[in-house]
Amino acid sequence: MKENNVDVVISGAGPNGLLVAGELALAGVRPVVLEQLPEPSEELKANGIVGQANRVLDLRGLYRTLSGTGDAPEPMGGYIFAGMQVPFADVVDNPMYGMLIQQPKVVRQLADWVQGLGVEIRWGHELVDLRHESDGVTVEVAAPAGNYRLTTTYLVGADGGRSPVRKKAGIEFPGLTTEMVARVAHISLPEELRAGYGQLNIPGVGRIPFGHNRFDDGVLIYAEFQEGRSMLGTIEYGSVLPEDAPELTIDELRASVRRVVGADLPIEPPDGPGPHALRRINGQNTRQAEQYRAGNVFLVGDAAHVHSAMGGPGLNLGLQDAMNLGWKLAATVQGRAPDGLLDSYHSERWPAGQRVMMHSMAQAALMASGPEVTALRQLFGELLATPDGAAHIAGVLAGSDVRYDVDDEHRLSGYFVPDFVLDDGRRVAELLQSGRPMLLDLSGGGCGDGIEGWHDRLDVTVATAEDRPAAFLLIRPDGYVAWAADDFAERDQDGLRGALRRWVGPESEPDALSA
Repeated sequence: MKENNVDVVISGAGPNGLLVAGELALAGVRPVVLEQLPEPSEELKANGIVGQANRVLDLRGLYRTLSGTGDAPEPMGGYIFAGMQVPFADVVDNPMYGMLIQQPKVVRQLADWVQGLGVEIRWGHELVDLRHESDGVTVEVAAPAGNYRLTTTYLVGADGGRSPVRKKAGIEFPGLTTEMVARVAHISLPEELRAGYGQLNIPGVGRIPFGHNRFDDGVLIYAEFQEGRSMLGTIEYGSVLPEDAPELTIDELRASVRRVVGADLPIEPPDGPGPHALRRINGQNTRQAEQYRAGNVFLVGDAAHVHSAMGGPGLNLGLQDAMNLGWKLAATVQGRAPDGLLDSYHSERWPAGQRVMMHSMAQAALMASGPEVTALRQLFGELLATPDGAAHIAGVLAGSDVRYDVDDEHRLSGYFVPDFVLDDGRRVAELLQSGRPMLLDLSGGGCGDGIEGWHDRLDVTVATAEDRPAAFLLIRPDGYVAWAADDFAERDQDGLRGALRRWVGPESEPDALSA
């Protein structure tokens, strides 16, 4: 065995692991990423990114790269909740952003990004064991050229819902398993059954809109993310298949469609080159790690929480985990983190995971069969049609209603920074691409001489904005407001210095700043 010593090892080269790696690299920490697959996966999982994660990516210039549009994120005009349409036209400051992109493309482009930052991705290297040490973690790795050992100060598990890191670190994963079987596949079907706006005509049933559609005997899912490339799925509740059930086939999916809608749909295997989706979920897990940190081991994404994919919350939640952890880990590795900074990863992101599991289970309950559920959907639909109801659901789905405890009472503190444009045309997101904390002074008068001790770790931007949300904003690297003020009285200077100590670190000595 060869032995290597690194500051951070990340197990898993999916979107979440790669974003953690990129955040570390921006701060000057070069992690090693282990991925058991020999190359980026082409498996079709997520078909888009919804919610606040789009603004998270925008902070690093990644939204434009991934979307290929060159544009800033734009809120969506509406979305779905448990298959019900939610209109956002009357929602003020609509937080529901969306980007249509398949997960393999996300992985490939994030991999290119982190490798451009000097990150080493070891494809075909699988973490097979780990051992906690007094000052870090020892990792056993299986690789094509032979097994070896890595010693690292910190280990990040970004290795999916069955996370070996979580299991071997001894972190419990409580929750529940709902008896259901979900099937999804790319399919081809007669042209005359395809309707406008991504809809489907089923003989004897009628027009089926895009997305999740509830029937008395289950759920039918239809989506056409690319012209002529249809995705069809079903969900049947109340039972699961044997563990040794054969792999899903188009025949099995065809039979499931008939049970759900009560009619035959002439589907066939898809045309054209793949990869094509063809997968089954046998029992839906809703589980969350008891803790996101165990010593020097951390969990992000599906390794920390699994839930229904309804509404596409997975990448939204996981990418925000990654952004939250990355800068905190980098500051700690470099010896500039304030006390307790790493502990705030669990205290901030665990409640966010709880909230996603809550709304994913609520959506599953609203898709169940029975006249009582039908009545509940009718009432719930009426609430969704109101501006207040739509605004509430938009915040829940986007994750923008999550407020961190930053020990500051300003109305903006603890929330993701508002999206606004400076008078010189720059957007706030463009100011944060360095991955450093920033003090944004929009007052025109300055904030005094009280921050010299942090200039080595803090970007200061002085600007003006006609519609400024506050006069001063201290913005963390992950885009959350750590402190804000509408003027700058003496108490505000004390608040700013306290926030800098809590999130940026101790004040540097004058001789250290001039060195």
